[in-house]
Amino acid sequence: MKYVLVTGGVVSGLGKGVTASSIGVVLKACGLRVTSIKIDPYLNTDAGTMSPFEHGEVFVLDDGGEVDLDLGNYERFLDLKLTRDNNITTGKIYQSVINKERKGDYLGKTVQVVPHITDAIQEWIERVAMIPVDGLEGPADVCVIELGGTIGDIESMPFIEALGQFSYRVGPGNFCLVHVSLVPVLNVVGEQKTKPTQHSVRGLRGLGLTPNILACRSAKVLDDNVKQKLSQFCHVPVANIVALHDVSNIWHIPLLLRDQKAHVAILKTLDLQSVAREPMLQEWTERAQIFDTLENPVRIAMVGKYTGLSDSYLSVLKALLHASVACRRKLVVDWVASTDLEESTAIEAPEAYEKAWDLLRGADGVLVPGGFGDRGVQGKIRAAKYARENNVPYLGICLGMQIAVIEFAQSVMNLMEANSTEFEPDTKTPCVIFMPEGSKTHMGATMRLGSRRTYFTTADCKSAKLYGNVNHVDERHRHRYEVNPDMVPQFERAGLQFVGRDETGKRMEIIELPSHPFFVGVQFHPEFKSRPAKPSVLFLGLVAAASKQLDTVLPNANGNHVANNNHITRQHSANGCAMKPLQNGHVKKIISNGVANGNGNGKYYMNGNGVHN
Repeated sequence: MKYVLVTGGVVSGLGKGVTASSIGVVLKACGLRVTSIKIDPYLNTDAGTMSPFEHGEVFVLDDGGEVDLDLGNYERFLDLKLTRDNNITTGKIYQSVINKERKGDYLGKTVQVVPHITDAIQEWIERVAMIPVDGLEGPADVCVIELGGTIGDIESMPFIEALGQFSYRVGPGNFCLVHVSLVPVLNVVGEQKTKPTQHSVRGLRGLGLTPNILACRSAKVLDDNVKQKLSQFCHVPVANIVALHDVSNIWHIPLLLRDQKAHVAILKTLDLQSVAREPMLQEWTERAQIFDTLENPVRIAMVGKYTGLSDSYLSVLKALLHASVACRRKLVVDWVASTDLEESTAIEAPEAYEKAWDLLRGADGVLVPGGFGDRGVQGKIRAAKYARENNVPYLGICLGMQIAVIEFAQSVMNLMEANSTEFEPDTKTPCVIFMPEGSKTHMGATMRLGSRRTYFTTADCKSAKLYGNVNHVDERHRHRYEVNPDMVPQFERAGLQFVGRDETGKRMEIIELPSHPFFVGVQFHPEFKSRPAKPSVLFLGLVAAASKQLDTVLPNANGNHVANNNHITRQHSANGCAMKPLQNGHVKKIISNGVANGNGNGKYYMNGNGVHN
């Protein structure tokens, strides 16, 4: 096993996660199998109880792990299915060591940070690196490890010590350190400054780690004299200094690494030059180019309570982006704070109220994502009502589905006291209730989490058609509350269809309004399985409906379509995405002057391996 460690210096938020993911993409394009590990030095056992405002979204894995959002980057970039153990936290390490101490595994010993904590970190890395996450048998070739935080943080010191020991133990040719640092430009002086990176590398070396490659974040391409200076003072060859300057979209980052021969430096350090090929990144190149040429906008109103921090809805944003590129539309997200849609805001802050409603009315589609707590709920209900009454495409995710059910009960069924017991525990009409198996005393890892199966109750619905008329789908969940199954017959008589249910038939998973152009709510989180080349079909449906293309992504009268529980690929002329079938099961996009050309037959293709062409 070979290891690539990605660390960060100077400031946080430099994009270590995207850099680590992009390194994985380039190595994978060289024909190597890749896995990923994220180290978070905080004491929490996992990210499940953290506020989105403090740490961004909580990403959910198939096995129910609630992890850092960077694992979402890894899964999207590398098309992997990671496990909860791929996210290491200080809490997990200390908990495992303390459990061993209580069992007597260290009997007679004084348990200390060194060697017991540092040994536990190394053992965890080696164990998890061997777990296949790409659907193939056997371990990967390379494990990319990202160390969260910034070099010099007190909380990350045990990990730095452990990784220093680890690099010595695995030996030269098996360990490559990529240090991501900042090269700022002071407006007054107007030149790129290397001193912050020099100090960062000096601190890193003082802790026992020496970088093999410098990945320098900057606004513009690094000047040659800046590279020479960094090489001289950081003891890194000029060829191993990579400029990661600002780009129009993050799909350019793997291309930047390739163009600057970062893969050559990594492969040389890891003694893999003889087994790797030149990176094949044609699909990434085309996707990045297509994104840059999009002009026709599609406006999606994101109505939520964490709109002050876009990372709170990172996977939702990425899923929308994947779908909009597939539909050849330039995504415009209008952030609407749900509290600003409420009547109280009309009195307290009329300007914010009018602005929020103007954004909602100007949107081509409405998305209400997941969330917890009662703040802003009334605004979300009003957004769902607006979309339903005005035939605006609507997608409700998790809480967004529950909101749609509450609004339907209140407005259509005239059950004015209908509510969720999460917001009104004593409501007389509980249309959303606490799940029986949930815990009301412990918050961490007590929700319905991970991949669960949803069965379609009818094939005659938009959701089933988008998924390719399969009888079931597996999607990831994260919720404590569910639609009250006792009220389902009443809802269906009023016109709300529950087209997807769990294996018992009692837990509602997907709702639709048949009379509406696109009004869908799902209890699960489809955004977690969306990929750049395989957009989530429900997001694809929303964006297609919002851009008046829904008929092109739904099966036609002859049943010519292609879909699985991950994606749909279209082939038609005009502004659609043209695909050409290939024998090896890969997809080739036919691009001419930045415009996709198709054969105009509106057909979809699937080969014998279930890969869509």
